[in-house]
Amino acid sequence: MSTPRFLDLPPGVTPQKLETPHGAFAALEALPVSGVVERWPALLVPGLTGSKEDFIAVLMTLAQSGRRVVAVDLRGQYETPGPDDPAAYTCAALGADVDLMAQAIGGGDPVHLVGHSFGGLVGREAVIDGRTRFASFTLMSSGPAAIEGRRARNGREIMDEIPALGLEHLWHHRMEPEALAADVSDEIMAFLRKRLLANSPTGLARMAEQVLHAHDRTDELRQIEIPTLVLYGEHDDGWSPETQSETAARLGADCVVVPGAVHSPAVEAPETTAAALVRFWNAAEKHYLDTRSNAM
Repeated sequence: MSTPRFLDLPPGVTPQKLETPHGAFAALEALPVSGVVERWPALLVPGLTGSKEDFIAVLMTLAQSGRRVVAVDLRGQYETPGPDDPAAYTCAALGADVDLMAQAIGGGDPVHLVGHSFGGLVGREAVIDGRTRFASFTLMSSGPAAIEGRRARNGREIMDEIPALGLEHLWHHRMEPEALAADVSDEIMAFLRKRLLANSPTGLARMAEQVLHAHDRTDELRQIEIPTLVLYGEHDDGWSPETQSETAARLGADCVVVPGAVHSPAVEAPETTAAALVRFWNAAEKHYLDTRSNAM
C-alpha cells in the first residue's frame, strides 16, 4: 500500500475532473508556480491500492520544469467511480482509459506517461495498443509480468477476501495493521481508510487478479519506438531489483535505481525521483526535436 506522507497540496496543484469519452476521472493537476508551460505534459498513473495522492510529493517539482503534470485515479479507484462489471478492470480496458486521458491532456502534443506498479502494466497496454502518441514511458517499480514475493501474497489475499468478506474486513485485518506498524499519523490513517473503502470492490479484486496473472509483454513493448525509463527503489519488494534491471536491459531502456527507496519512490525519495523524471523527459524531447531536425 503506497502511503503518502502528507496530503496538503503544494502551490500550483489543484484537484480537477479530467473529462474523456469514457467519463470523468478524478485528478490532481500541477502547473508551474512561476514561468510558463513550454514543455510536453505528463500523465501519472498509480498502483493497485493507490491513488493520485501517491504523487503529491513530486507534482510541484515536476511542474516547475515547465509542464502540466496530471496524476489520476483509475476507473474504480478512490474518487473515480467505476461499474460492477469485472471486464472494466482488465489491463487492456484500463489502458484504453489511459489512452483517452492522455489524449485529453495532450491536446495534440505527445504526453509523457508514468505508471507506478500496477499502473505500469496498465500504461504498457496503452503504449502497445498504438492509439496514442506518447513522448516517453516510465515503468516505476513495475515489472515485466506477474508481481512477486510478499506483494504477490497480498494480492492473492485481496483477490480472495474482497468478494467474500468485503473492503471493511480487508482494512481491519490487512491494511490497518500495516499502517499502524508503519506508525503513520492519524490524518494519513483516516485517509488510507477512506481511500480503500471508496474503491470499487469489483474493481480492486479484478485488478489484483490482473497483477497476479500478468503476461510478459516486454518484447512487444520493445518494438514500440518510444524512449523508455525503468525506475525503481533499491529495496523494491514488489518486483525484485534484479527483475527490473533485466527488464531495462531487454528494452534497451534507461535505468535509474533510487537509493533508500522500496516500492514507492515518489513517496520515499521524491526529490531524487522527480529529478530523474525531469532529466529523462528533457532528454526524450531533445531527441525528438533533433530527430525531426535531421529529417528535414
